[in-house]
This record gives sequence, C-alpha cells and structure tokens, in this order.
Amino acid sequence: MKPFVLIATRAEDEAADGEYAAFLRYGQLRERELLRLRLEAEPMPTLDLDAISGIILGGSPFTGCIPVEEKSATQLRVEAELSALLDDVVARDTPLLGACYGVGSLGRHQGGIIDETYAEEISAPLMRKTEAGRTDPLLANLPDEFRSFVGHKEACRVLPPSATLLVEGDACPVQMFRVKENLYGTQFHPELDVPGIHKRIDVYREHGYFPADTAQAVKDYTAGFDVSVSHRIVTNFVAYYARD
Repeated sequence: MKPFVLIATRAEDEAADGEYAAFLRYGQLRERELLRLRLEAEPMPTLDLDAISGIILGGSPFTGCIPVEEKSATQLRVEAELSALLDDVVARDTPLLGACYGVGSLGRHQGGIIDETYAEEISAPLMRKTEAGRTDPLLANLPDEFRSFVGHKEACRVLPPSATLLVEGDACPVQMFRVKENLYGTQFHPELDVPGIHKRIDVYREHGYFPADTAQAVKDYTAGFDVSVSHRIVTNFVAYYARD
C-alpha cells in the first residue's frame, strides 16, 4: 500500500505523538503506512502526490484568523506552505482529511470565511449528517447523529462556494464539508478519544481554550462522552482511499 502522510504542526511532543498514535489506531495503520511531517519543526518537503494514498492534516494551536502581525514567523511559513500544497491537492482532487486546523486551511483556501464567530469550548456536541452526508462514503456506516470532541477558537462561518456541507451542529453550524469528490474537512476531531482529549487538556491548559485552573473539571466533564462512532471517519478514509 502507498502510505498516507500526516501533516502536523504541534510543537509539543506529547500532543504531536498522541495525535500520530490516534490516527494510526483509528486508521488501522502501521507506522510505515503513515508518514509524519512536523511543519512546526522544519519546512515542508516536496511531496510526490502520485506516491501516496492521501493526506491527513491534523489540528494545530495556530489560529488562522488573527492579524498577520500577531502571527509568528513559523505560523506564516506553515500557512504559506499549506496554501501552496493545497493548490496542487485541490487541482488533482488528492484525498485529504483535515481535522480542525485542516477544515480552516481548506475552507480559507477555497474562499470560505473562517473567524471566531462559532468558536466552541472543549466538549462533545451532537453532530447531524445532512442529506448529502447520508450518501457520502466517509459517513456511510455512521448514524445520522453522533458525538465527537471539539475545542477551537475559530471555525467556518461561511461555507466555501465549492464545498458540500456533510455534517452540521447547533453551536457551530459547519462541522464537516467536502470539496470536489475527495477533499474533506472536519471541525471536530474524529481521531480523539477520552484519553486523547485529556492529554490535550493537560498540554494546552495555558493556551486559552479554558481557564487553566478548571482543567480537571474539563477532564471530568469530557470523561462521560462516548465518541467512538466518529472514529469510523478515520477508518473509512483510510479504507476508501488506500491504494497500491
């Protein structure tokens, strides 16, 4: 099988390693089948899109909608590199699954409006498939409603004109969309389980997602959610797009 590539931007090793392990687990992949690029540490190498099965774009502590002057040199480089990659990926309709930061990157690239209007605190809200979502191959074996973990400072307020809405929510209307046939963005984290969200709460407790002194309360709150259904999206993406 041609490998998938995980593009990551988490500087904290514990969070980065946990994200990689989660995509391995729910993608049912071995390490040689999921190559990892950490753009926060080094520039994007040249990717041969013909040599891979697809791309997974993980979450990030970066917030794309903040003013340019507030962005670090690393964030600006990462954004430029992702934009250039998406030029090719979208043109070729290369399979892509972008989670959280990925939905913002793809949405912004395609002309959507990404801002702080529909930010969500860490929780596992109810997701609802749209009519188009009910027939999408990545959602085929999911119920019409399911839960998945979220926690983000920005979200897609206006859907890109090229996108099809697949999953919606109450507090954040755009939860998953597809561009062309093979490019997906999810605002929620289909790779996260309870241990995974607890690890991120520990790592990012000082990053403004919640008051730092409430970290244990947030962990207690999230411990009660069953988000296992959403993991099927990762499994389905890998199964659907894996190629020899």
